[in-house]
Amino acid sequence: MVKEQASRWLSAARISPTALYTGQVWQANGRSIPELQSIPASALHMALAPSMFVSRSFGGPTLEDFLLARHDLIDHHLTEMIESKKITQVIEIAAGLSPRGSRFVERYGDRITYIETDLPGMVAQKKKLLAQRLRVCPNHHVKVVDAFADHGAHSLNGLVGLLDPSKGLAIITEGLLNYFDRDSVLDLWARISKTLSKFKQGAYLSDIHLQAQNADPLAQAFVAGLGIFVRGKVHLHFETAGHLQLAMESLGLACQVHRPSDFADQIPACAGKGADFCRVLFAQPASAVK
Repeated sequence: MVKEQASRWLSAARISPTALYTGQVWQANGRSIPELQSIPASALHMALAPSMFVSRSFGGPTLEDFLLARHDLIDHHLTEMIESKKITQVIEIAAGLSPRGSRFVERYGDRITYIETDLPGMVAQKKKLLAQRLRVCPNHHVKVVDAFADHGAHSLNGLVGLLDPSKGLAIITEGLLNYFDRDSVLDLWARISKTLSKFKQGAYLSDIHLQAQNADPLAQAFVAGLGIFVRGKVHLHFETAGHLQLAMESLGLACQVHRPSDFADQIPACAGKGADFCRVLFAQPASAVK
């Protein structure tokens, strides 16, 4: 039932508004690539600009605050792992219009293998947009994957069968977890934990919204507004970072939970007013950190 619900919820109709808006935030702030420009995304970004301006004018948060903070902090951790040669393979689940794969392949060339995954509609669109890049970068792939499937070519298990277990693997989910209920998230984490355990080194990077940092009236209003924007409930699965860590430990993952503002000196985007509305988690197989 969990997998059926997750697959049903992960639909273009549900995710597309945030995929478009987030894609344009990356474009407008120099994080993206020209091929991923979109007229609908630009129009949606412009439509929300007045409300973002009002919030910022009164010292409040904006969607861009935590979208940029989480993106840059995930990039920061991934860069460190690649530079240290711990990770040479990356899978980004539900990548949408994320430019991360293109940017990292541009930077590291054949030192890494980068696989972006999504459902068939988004994959077809992105393959078309990135056709020229994919032709000249054999280590950059865009593939169909249902992260909640147990078996088959389009499952996470089927995908990693194409990778080298003697090398390190990082799995990324950005802007995904809070669309799903707790059982669906735990199901996904269990699958990720099992996958990473097959590799010489493994790491999982994601953002997540917790109850504790979204408890004040302003934050609650913000989360409610976000729910309207994505046309569905925004799930806050865990009260604190400690509760999240215990849940991941039960699945064999040792997890650090990072507050973006703690990285403000290193990453300018992490100094935004609303940067701490989310947390960025960095997890590894527990056996690897003992």
